[in-house]
Amino acid sequence: MEAWSRRQAGLAALCLGVFATIWFSVPAAEAPLRTLLVVASGGALLTALGGAALVLHAGRAGGALPRDRRYLVIVAVEFAAAVLGAALLAALGQAEYVPVLVCAVVGAHFPPLAPVLGDRLLVPLGVAMCLVALAGLVAALVLSIPAALVVGTGAGLLLWAYALLALLRAARAGR
Repeated sequence: MEAWSRRQAGLAALCLGVFATIWFSVPAAEAPLRTLLVVASGGALLTALGGAALVLHAGRAGGALPRDRRYLVIVAVEFAAAVLGAALLAALGQAEYVPVLVCAVVGAHFPPLAPVLGDRLLVPLGVAMCLVALAGLVAALVLSIPAALVVGTGAGLLLWAYALLALLRAARAGR
């Protein structure tokens, strides 16, 4: 793996590790699940720190972000859809479904990013995130399980797993 792609793997681990940590903080859970979420959040944060170390070690080769305008457009559309959708759900008194919407939007943004970032594994990650959003919606509507519990835990696990995979890919390439 060349310096830029090692840096990209580090950036993936850093970003997705941080977002996994955030997702693990979404559910309001009782012990022992709360304890597991805190431990997972700590593990995801350590993964993010591993990604940061990889970025620092890889140097400045390739820059921090893709120079492709498509990247900025995709992220801007994702952010706008999440914020506007969350505001609309809150205005309609349906704020408990905000995590479902945000998870679906995040999942939907990964497939278009795959060619921009040169990482085809973002496609199955996006599909899995959308399935977690759907599972959270079904759990809330049919089983009366809080959507945030399903979505926060599921999205956190997926993003953390992907962050770990990014570090593993970089480590294998560094041999």
